[in-house]
Amino acid sequence: MWPKASTISPNCIECRAATGRRNRSLQQALALRQRLLGDEHPDVALSLNNLALLYYAQGRYAEAEPLYQQALALSQRLWGDEHPDVAQSLNNLALLYESQGRYAEAEPLYQQALALRQRLLGQEHPAVALSLNNLAALYYSQGRYAEAEPLYQQALALRKRLLGDEHPAVALSLNNLAALYQSQGRYAEAEPLLQQAFQISRNALGDNHPDVGICLGNLASLYVAQGRYSDAEPLFLEALSLFVQAVGQDHPYTTETINRLAKFVRTVIEAGQTQLLSDHPVTQALLQQLQSPSAKGS
Repeated sequence: MWPKASTISPNCIECRAATGRRNRSLQQALALRQRLLGDEHPDVALSLNNLALLYYAQGRYAEAEPLYQQALALSQRLWGDEHPDVAQSLNNLALLYESQGRYAEAEPLYQQALALRQRLLGQEHPAVALSLNNLAALYYSQGRYAEAEPLYQQALALRKRLLGDEHPAVALSLNNLAALYQSQGRYAEAEPLLQQAFQISRNALGDNHPDVGICLGNLASLYVAQGRYSDAEPLFLEALSLFVQAVGQDHPYTTETINRLAKFVRTVIEAGQTQLLSDHPVTQALLQQLQSPSAKGS
């Protein structure tokens, strides 16, 4: 039986302790810069942004928001409205709003950041590609596929021109565009993009990088959507093995893959196609668990 995803390892406890130290370090850096440099200094804006970013990564959105807002206001006072740091602050605050489902508040900020970067940096800049991607992702989250598609396509083309066809950022854009196509049932268009993303990630980052596992999981999910269960299972299992080795069994990537694999097995059961499943111990353990009387009654 695969170890339960909820198991807390010593490494997980160590990670929480390290996070606490990181919180204190950034809080102290902000306070020190405010005392030594005053509130109206670029380094204070940087500290505000860094602490907000940490809170955001921890899901502490209510604490991150006022810090991002202060960083944006301070950057505008220091540099004026036409500065790359202002665009970055707009982007950060928009990302926070998007993560909370506050799409109407996020959209104008993403649009401002994109327009500002295009004016200041020109059309051919990596930051412009990032802004195109972020605005497209916002539209995708809302099901506004017709608006998202050209932005994803522009971001992909721009990254290819600037970074070359074999860059990890190109793989990210391929994954994003494929997800859009998959959501619309355009499987034949999504598959070659996911295969390209997988090859680029593996070539650029190595066989055991988490991004390779993400590509495997994405391709597996596409196969499930098409009913190609025999093609999907080995990819899920390969992704799971990769994540356990690369980031540990308690990492969200690992637990999410276990959940996706369990959902896949349930889908195969409901389709009456369990004969297609392999004898891999993880698959068989999930199959036994999901076919148990207690699982059927839940």
